[in-house]
Amino acid sequence: MLKQILEAALLSSQQPLSLAQLEQLFLEQERPTHTELAQALETLAAECADRGIELVEVASGFRYQIRTNVHAYVTRLWAERTQKYSRALLETLALIAYRQPITRGEIEAVRGVVVSTQIIKTLEEREWVRVVGHRDVPGRPALYGTTRTFLDYFGLKNLDSLPTLAEIRDLESLMPEFEFPSQTNIPAQLSDDASSVPSTETRQ
Repeated sequence: MLKQILEAALLSSQQPLSLAQLEQLFLEQERPTHTELAQALETLAAECADRGIELVEVASGFRYQIRTNVHAYVTRLWAERTQKYSRALLETLALIAYRQPITRGEIEAVRGVVVSTQIIKTLEEREWVRVVGHRDVPGRPALYGTTRTFLDYFGLKNLDSLPTLAEIRDLESLMPEFEFPSQTNIPAQLSDDASSVPSTETRQ
């Protein structure tokens, strides 16, 4: 029954479930050990090898999700299209993810353009970034870092799970599942060339 209970709970939950949460499914006298839970989860993950879904561990716990190679087909069932973001927002998010903690001024120094207030507001409203402190310099500018929600959204267990910069080909591949074909590093001055993602930021 252990696998069946875990599978049912994970499929019915709208959020990832941690080991502690999964343990609470059982009465104390019947509660499996951490080892038994881990083994059952490992077996469930292995059983997904040839299926269109996979069991993954992200920052907040375990969840079932659609495999990347079939994601485009499944999304045709959804009436609401996946929200797209401007290249400016993706560049800002990438810099925060890879260089955190980082100030808005430092982001602007790398990108060579002003970061609009709306971009920071959008990232904070999505709960992908938050203020983690302040730089000890005049004005004490806010330092930005990513959140657990950011890790969960992109299917990451921790920041060490981020693709290396050498694996990133195009910033648009940040959305929506962090698929990164191989290519080059993010340059010191990020490219401002046009993309298929509509930009909301005016550039000089």
